[in-house]
Amino acid sequence: MSEVLKKRIKDHEGYSDRPYFDHLGFATIGYGHRITDKDEFKEGAQYPKEKLLELFEKDFEKALMGCDQLVGHIVELHQEAKNVITEMIFQMGTQGVRNFAKTLLCLEEKDYKGAAREMLDSKWNVQTPKRCQSLAQIMERCN
Repeated sequence: MSEVLKKRIKDHEGYSDRPYFDHLGFATIGYGHRITDKDEFKEGAQYPKEKLLELFEKDFEKALMGCDQLVGHIVELHQEAKNVITEMIFQMGTQGVRNFAKTLLCLEEKDYKGAAREMLDSKWNVQTPKRCQSLAQIMERCN
């Protein structure tokens, strides 16, 4: 299942072997990796895909850990709901998704349709509507 999730994240993120600024103005590279002060990427330089795939794997593992922090305690939560939360964390970080308090409350109650509604009622839906709407549809289909 995680290979399917990884592919979906990669498809949503797109790929660049050179640093660029995303739609919010953050320096980014590879499959949506936000460049931090700890990274040593140089503007305009091109980087090998192998290095950027390793970075993706680290970012993916962080997203999985974040998902476990936010919803890991919910017994019998649908796997696709966990996958949606993991992808949201990949894009926005654990703290960013923690701010989706109503979505997380709906998941506590296994109200997947409510969770999808709350996802759509967000600034995220304005910023990246295609991705948000796609993930909300997946969330809504969970049972």
